[in-house]
Amino acid sequence: MLFKEALAIGPGITAITGSGGKTSLLHLLADELPGRVLLCTTTHMFPSDTYKTLWNPTAEQIRQDWARVLCIGAPADHGKLGPCTSLTLADLLQLAPYVLVEADGSRRLPLKAHAAWEPAIPPEAQQTICVVGASGLGKPVEEVVHRPELWVPEDTAPTSVAEMLVREGRWDKVFINQCETPEALEQAREIARGLPPGTAFAGSIRQHMICPLP
Repeated sequence: MLFKEALAIGPGITAITGSGGKTSLLHLLADELPGRVLLCTTTHMFPSDTYKTLWNPTAEQIRQDWARVLCIGAPADHGKLGPCTSLTLADLLQLAPYVLVEADGSRRLPLKAHAAWEPAIPPEAQQTICVVGASGLGKPVEEVVHRPELWVPEDTAPTSVAEMLVREGRWDKVFINQCETPEALEQAREIARGLPPGTAFAGSIRQHMICPLP
């Protein structure tokens, strides 16, 4: 099953939040979606090694570029991309049928607790997908959670991850990434049992595998 089909990615703006594979999911969806796709961020992300990056482009520069997928943003600290300052997300939506937005930061850790101002989901987003890294399950909070001081449960058991997802909200679907063993898939099912029916998916971006969880 294709990720775009499993997650029902339609035209418009899709926000990706959470941890454990956000940028990889953006790139995978960009590969699968038809037509022009624009990748951008409301926080910070590294420029793509795969797709051409345009730094604060004009609308005309985007229209004239032949690349099917473009990464758009403004220069930020440490060589990263920040939010585009030359065009709004509404402007980008006039230039491409699909706009994929990385709307969170996690310092490359598999799990995250969010501060009051996070995630930076644009109001124009049609849906928000929260990524969870299964590699963090069962490990010490201080080792695998970004903002561990805000993680309410005492551990990272699947039931605790489900508790945090429900407590924080602000997502339409949850994708549990890094499920590359039967044990990890069973842990993902345990998370799904604590979430609203039909909202959880599990799989592996690396293995290009995704499935809905009951």
